[in-house]
Amino acid sequence: MNQTAYIHKDLIADSIRGSNKARYQLYQLYSKAMFNVCYRMMNNREDAEDMLQETFIQAFQKLETFRNESSFGTWLKTITIHTCINSLNKRKVDLKYFNEMNRFETAQEEPEEALYTKENVIQAMNQLPEGGRIVFSLYLLEGYDHGEIAQILNITESTSKTQFMRAKRRVYEIMKQTKTRTI
Repeated sequence: MNQTAYIHKDLIADSIRGSNKARYQLYQLYSKAMFNVCYRMMNNREDAEDMLQETFIQAFQKLETFRNESSFGTWLKTITIHTCINSLNKRKVDLKYFNEMNRFETAQEEPEEALYTKENVIQAMNQLPEGGRIVFSLYLLEGYDHGEIAQILNITESTSKTQFMRAKRRVYEIMKQTKTRTI
């Protein structure tokens, strides 16, 4: 176990014992990364801030269930994603899932590499419908595979793949349109 893991282990133990100082330190260590996850999932700052607060409340309430089987950051990210998804479900958002796989023709021309900056991709992703945006974010930005996404969202793996393919294609189209408008 490296030194950072020992520090985190001590902070977690102190937090379980009720130390607000240790909880604040954990918050300082992870809040920015978890806010980014919330923002990508919720697509607006106010909702992301609410979800971040809710995530840490839940995490501190469930801290005794953390078993060091993964890193604290991974455990917290899972809570963050589930908190955002639960909020979206509570709002009864109609996430549009498609059960069939469609084949898409591949684009004939490749855009210039400058088009594929992280900022451009995220900006285009924010224009996606909610269902596609969530799958796209979980797969591409958070690193989950389609099996994990299917389990998290309670959809089939093929639906996750379809949503990702459609989202990826739409992001490409948005970025291409943006490029044409700036030329």
